Amino acid sequence: MAELTIRESLNKALREALDNNENVFIMGEDIGMYGGPYAVTKGLLEEYGSEKIMDTPISESGFVGAAIGASMAGMKPIVEIMTINFSLLAMDQIVNHAAKIHYMSDGQLSVPIIIRTVTGAGGRMGATHSQSFEGWYASVPGLKVVSPSNAIDALGLFRSAINENNPVIFVEHSMLYGVKNEIPDQYYETPIGLPKVLEKGNDLTLIAWSGMIPLAKLVSTELNKRNINTEIIDLRSLNPIDFELIFESVKKTNKVVILDEYWETGSFGSYISSVIQEKCFDYLDGPVGVINSLNVPMPYSAELEDKVIPNIDRALSKIKELFGF
Repeated sequence: MAELTIRESLNKALREALDNNENVFIMGEDIGMYGGPYAVTKGLLEEYGSEKIMDTPISESGFVGAAIGASMAGMKPIVEIMTINFSLLAMDQIVNHAAKIHYMSDGQLSVPIIIRTVTGAGGRMGATHSQSFEGWYASVPGLKVVSPSNAIDALGLFRSAINENNPVIFVEHSMLYGVKNEIPDQYYETPIGLPKVLEKGNDLTLIAWSGMIPLAKLVSTELNKRNINTEIIDLRSLNPIDFELIFESVKKTNKVVILDEYWETGSFGSYISSVIQEKCFDYLDGPVGVINSLNVPMPYSAELEDKVIPNIDRALSKIKELFGF
């Protein structure tokens, strides 16, 4: 067992991919000499050279398009887009090309590409650098979307992603890179699409992913002081999702709250809520609660940003409003 941060586990995953597949290469902005804007690719250029670790111009549409073409020709590109906000510049390449080529070619062509990118608020980066668009990509057929909250899953999900034959959007939260876990020495993979119960409980199901998992744990701790036992489910993947584990939890607790960093309007959490309402209506003791960021551009001010994103006070207030505890 070795204790690694998410940053270190991803660096390990990238090294494994480069060592085990001669067709793997990594490209993105500042990933080489600079070592990556979040230091995930630190040391890779010195070890693997510029043919494997490629610094790109600031042109997301260009280098994502180049990676898609390379993947169709038999290579296995890993692309880093500095933040998910910048992926909007490559939206056409990702949504209209990477996601569709396998289908539109009747399976004759594949796009085995991994696009790593960074989501979320909390870093006081302002309205254009603090958004959470992973739910957008999860709504697109042909894209798999994963979003780990801990180092164990970051490594395990990446190992699964590298074996996929079509595109995976690998979303990392900017505030979680320092999260540490004991990583097993033996090789393992984390299945894409399978949620995980982080804490077991009988009174309330809390569903979250990525940067909302620490908040879910805080909420659980506060509710436990009131003798409310909370079951925390980490989605881990947004597309696909095996809902059976979620349904089992809902049938046990009869109460559900979803934590989602996206805005209130059109959120992925609302989609999860609609599925639960449809499939588990007879088991629910009340409405499914969804707690989102407020419908405003993300403030730069630390005090204001903390009020906009889901926080412990709003979560506990919503739970009391819905269920009385």
